[in-house]
Amino acid sequence: MVRTASTMLPLGTLAPDFNLPDVVSNKTVSLADFAHKKGLLVIFLSRHCPFVQHIKLELAQLGKDYLQSNLGIVAISANDINSHPDDAPEFLKSFAQELDLTYPLLFDETQKTAKDFFAACTPDFFLFDGERKLSYRGQLDDSRPGNNEPVNGKDLRAAINAVLSDREVNRNQKPSIGCNIKWRLGNEPVYFQNQAIAVS
Repeated sequence: MVRTASTMLPLGTLAPDFNLPDVVSNKTVSLADFAHKKGLLVIFLSRHCPFVQHIKLELAQLGKDYLQSNLGIVAISANDINSHPDDAPEFLKSFAQELDLTYPLLFDETQKTAKDFFAACTPDFFLFDGERKLSYRGQLDDSRPGNNEPVNGKDLRAAINAVLSDREVNRNQKPSIGCNIKWRLGNEPVYFQNQAIAVS
């Protein structure tokens, strides 16, 4: 078994644009749709990944807890559905409905958006401030499947609260760990090659 770490994109990086379909509404969602928000959280996930399954209830709770705030949230799935059909849009739709997600779940069929964000794993979190500069990238919290740490979202929630309160986000950030994004053969990004970490 192999797990993959975040690329830890440099803080201050501007949010890449995206235009992707929401698997529930079929509406196209773009970066511009969140222009009025003070912060934007972008989550890369996979329906079948055990690391995502481990935190899925917290992912849903995040949306509910910040629904009335000035935070925009969007989730993106970029896995190759030829090799991993469980991540096809119709199954992602069921996943979103099962969790009662309050934010869009988008399908990145070409995998371009995942590459633009330098996303590497699921889950992978990117939090941008009001100027759409990267303020946080890294883990949800210390919990991993089997390590008995509580799933509480403390690292990500602290960063979100700082952004929404105009406070500086702690720059001591731990990478997220999860399944690697399932790239189409020949479409693998160069930065991914050094991200695999053997599980002891």
